[in-house]
Amino acid sequence: MNVLQYSASRFSATHPRRIFPGPLRQGALAARSSFRLPFTKGEAEYYDHLHAAADVVQRACRLCVDVQKSLFSNERRILEKMDQTPVTVADFGVQALVSLEMNRLFPSIPLVAEEDSAYLLENNLVGPVVEVVRGKSALDEKELSQGDVLKSIDRAGKGSYSFGPEQATYWILDPIDGTRGFVKGGEALYVVGLALVVNGEIVLGVMGCPNWEDEQPDRFSSEDLGDKNPKSRSGIIMLSHVGCGTWRKSLRDSQSCDTNMSDNWTSCSVDSFDQVHEARFCISDSQQWESYPLSTKFSATTNADCVGENQILLLPTCCGSLCKYLMVASGRASVFILRARTRRKIMVWDHAVGVICIHEAGGKVTDWKGCQLDFAADQVERRVLFPSGGVLATNSSLHNPILEMISSN
Repeated sequence: MNVLQYSASRFSATHPRRIFPGPLRQGALAARSSFRLPFTKGEAEYYDHLHAAADVVQRACRLCVDVQKSLFSNERRILEKMDQTPVTVADFGVQALVSLEMNRLFPSIPLVAEEDSAYLLENNLVGPVVEVVRGKSALDEKELSQGDVLKSIDRAGKGSYSFGPEQATYWILDPIDGTRGFVKGGEALYVVGLALVVNGEIVLGVMGCPNWEDEQPDRFSSEDLGDKNPKSRSGIIMLSHVGCGTWRKSLRDSQSCDTNMSDNWTSCSVDSFDQVHEARFCISDSQQWESYPLSTKFSATTNADCVGENQILLLPTCCGSLCKYLMVASGRASVFILRARTRRKIMVWDHAVGVICIHEAGGKVTDWKGCQLDFAADQVERRVLFPSGGVLATNSSLHNPILEMISSN
């Protein structure tokens, strides 16, 4: 029996409740990319879904790079959301692209994502979004209309689906995590993240970071951080499948026509630090170290060349949560810790793909009480997480010691 079944409904003013029953359709799997995954189809139950996800994330990263090139010469490419987070045409373009592709290949699986088309309509930006999506979509048989793109964005927006309390199967997308980093350019990282949840379990995930420096040193100096035009940022694509590990390769290699280059995957493992004072930490860009329980035992520094006694090293190069998950899963950081705040929701798309990438790389992700993150806690829309205290992602060795420090404070 195909386990890819779910209970979900889509509603509108004219169709209050429409059920999408039955098993997943898996037709139309015409892959545009030539790369192979780092494991065989027999080893991975959701191989076709992962291949499709990796392909569309790569194309989404190319879309981001194309838009970013013109970002600073065209003010119409940037607008502000109500929560003051900068949102770009790339953000909406990625959501439209992924929604179009996943709906084409897997029409029975809903998509949960961040944006809706109201912002585009209010700011007269529908045309630019359609422009960047064309050429990246596999829908070559017809020219995309503005209606097609708006519908694809709203397919994943707030209010699109009502899941109910039953276990469900759905995609989770963060079109661009770290939009502030996208707008800043330079060394600030941003990530396109896509994950698949099957019956309540995250079974695969793909992250693409177009400006990741592949040979980025483990320790960052102030000179590195001041470099606005790094010499080599080939980007990275990271993917995970339950039971198959976490793997990475440069985006440049994954887009190569050379078969040897396109198969050049590297297995990812978390780092091996087991002492808290030796670990490399990532925290939210909007929070201060002093607001965390560990600050009563350790002060923090961003100077990797001068980490003193009773200090920990904060890595300052990330924007957004998924960049930090990527850092831990790749072994570049040891810990990502996030404190929950009363007035700010923790959204599923900021964490889903990062969770499986860290788990399959040997790490661990829980809330501050040691419980797994519950992606079905928001029973209606599956958009919000409610972790007790916050989120803790580690290399596993440091997990219990840090939880004990948190509980003691």
